[in-house]
Parts: sequence; structure tokens; C-alpha cells
Amino acid sequence: MKIVLLVVQIVISVLLVGSILLQARGTGLGSAWGGGGESYRSKRGVEKILLYGTVALTLLFLILAIINLRIV
Repeated sequence: MKIVLLVVQIVISVLLVGSILLQARGTGLGSAWGGGGESYRSKRGVEKILLYGTVALTLLFLILAIINLRIV
């Protein structure tokens, strides 16, 4: 059981990294120190779906990590 959970967690972590890298399009480290904040725009279409998918994958990863800690 623990092996299956670990494999699922690895797959989710790879998907999570991929979704985060897809979101980072067009942003650089300059925005971390105050640059790049020219305007606010809302996320639409694929960006919005990708954002919700990233949040869902993050929550799933966190839940699986807690379950893996509880199973000894």
C-alpha cells in the first residue's frame, strides 16, 4: 500500500512541476524585486484552468504526504 502511495505521489509531483513551469511563461526574476508589475490582468481560459489544476494538484500532493506520514 505504501509503495502505491509513493508512486502516486511521485506522479503528482511531476505533474505539479509541469503545471508550475507552464504558468511561469513570460515572468522572470525581475518581478520578484518589484519589476514587471505594470498592470493587473485577470486569468482567462487555459490560464484559469491551469491555475485551478495547480491548486488541485497541490492539495492532492499535501493530502498524500500526510497520509504517507500516518502509514508506518
